Amino acid sequence: MSSPREATTTPIPAEFPPVVYLPVAETVTDASFAQIELRRTKDGRMALLAYSALDRLHTCCGRQQPWIVMPTAALDEVQRAYPFQLLLLDVIIPEDKRHGGGT
Repeated sequence: MSSPREATTTPIPAEFPPVVYLPVAETVTDASFAQIELRRTKDGRMALLAYSALDRLHTCCGRQQPWIVMPTAALDEVQRAYPFQLLLLDVIIPEDKRHGGGT
């Protein structure tokens, strides 16, 4: 019998980038201390935003957004530590919702 997590987990597509840039709450020197930011969608689900390149993170989140880079294969660990229902790639964050937004 499968666990509830196994029943709801979707494999990451093969064309997904091998590494991703993830928004975090603040800059850290050791990624193991990073607090990864999740976003709540309009329908109430929790989403992990991932970016395929640093320039895309800067374009979509702003240059003030702290970030970490990690192998895509490590996203299972992120899922265990920060449960999320959606993994979204290269999503633009409205300027008023960004770090330092509206300042």
